[in-house]
Amino acid sequence: MNFLTHVLHLAGSGAFAYYSAAQIRDSKTRPNILAGFQLAESGSVPFLSALSDRAAAEGDTWLAEKLAKHASDETRHGQIFAHALQQLNKQVIDFKRQPQTTSTKKSQQRSPFFAAFYEGYPQEQLKPAVIDWDVFIPSTYILELDASKDFKRMAKVLPDNEPTARNLKLGMLSIAQDETGHAAYLYEAMMRRMSTNKVQELVDMWRTRKVNALLAMVGGILQGNGERRSLVQDSAPSEIDSELVAT
Repeated sequence: MNFLTHVLHLAGSGAFAYYSAAQIRDSKTRPNILAGFQLAESGSVPFLSALSDRAAAEGDTWLAEKLAKHASDETRHGQIFAHALQQLNKQVIDFKRQPQTTSTKKSQQRSPFFAAFYEGYPQEQLKPAVIDWDVFIPSTYILELDASKDFKRMAKVLPDNEPTARNLKLGMLSIAQDETGHAAYLYEAMMRRMSTNKVQELVDMWRTRKVNALLAMVGGILQGNGERRSLVQDSAPSEIDSELVAT
């Protein structure tokens, strides 16, 4: 990574860290950011599971096991965020049951961040059955490595004197530890497949892509471009009670 990219990485990460910390610290915005995390973590499970099956079919049992564990971790992460929302009497909106309007159709498209991060790669090339391992592994390595740091930063701003916030803090620290483990196996996967120089080349490329995508996202946030829709709705107390009884 060249010096300019490094500086931009620090600037973009710092701006995103400030924004995300402010969002999760504020009780008014906390539910929406938790819902976003729940959707992201849970939504990656089918993708990772399919990749695990593909790796097994290709004879890479080591990678298949790592991906299966990754999928299992993401399932647990989604449950942590769902529980945190439940404690706030909130739940993620089931958008599949919402009327299909122009705005909801647009919201289902690839996010601006990922559009920039995977620029030049059509969505058809990013499906688990066909995605190039040399695309999936280094790009996901960067995302997991940064996520581990982001979750730690956000956990630190949560107060210890509120039981719900305290539980969320412990959950997010646990998630951060898992993300660190994911980054470690993905890096090892690269080292198993290619030379050290090639690994560094791919890491630098995807770091640069992440920086560009993050700066674009932060710029949009600072300029107030686009309206951030709500991802949550109130939970019915009866539904929460029945779920607790069922478990």
